[in-house]
Amino acid sequence: MERTLLNIGFGNTVAANHVIAIVTPSSSPMKRLKEDAKEGHRLIDATQGRRTRSIVITDSNHVILSAIQAETISQRFVTGFEFKEEGKRAKGAK
Repeated sequence: MERTLLNIGFGNTVAANHVIAIVTPSSSPMKRLKEDAKEGHRLIDATQGRRTRSIVITDSNHVILSAIQAETISQRFVTGFEFKEEGKRAKGAK
């Protein structure tokens, strides 16, 4: 099983196939989500002490904080899967 890693900044990566959503942290629901994850010991802080600029939500219900803009991570996410699909086509895989 191949894994594609998603760079969320400062040397931190997440298994891209487990990402459900990449959101901005500014809304009240996202602030509540962050607090609920913290209380449930499901919060992972990957900001390296910097301001939180995006929240990555995984299929295991973990909430990951990143100091990289949500748009930047989303572009990396899409680019990573496009690159992987091109590689499969080049090898003749379906």
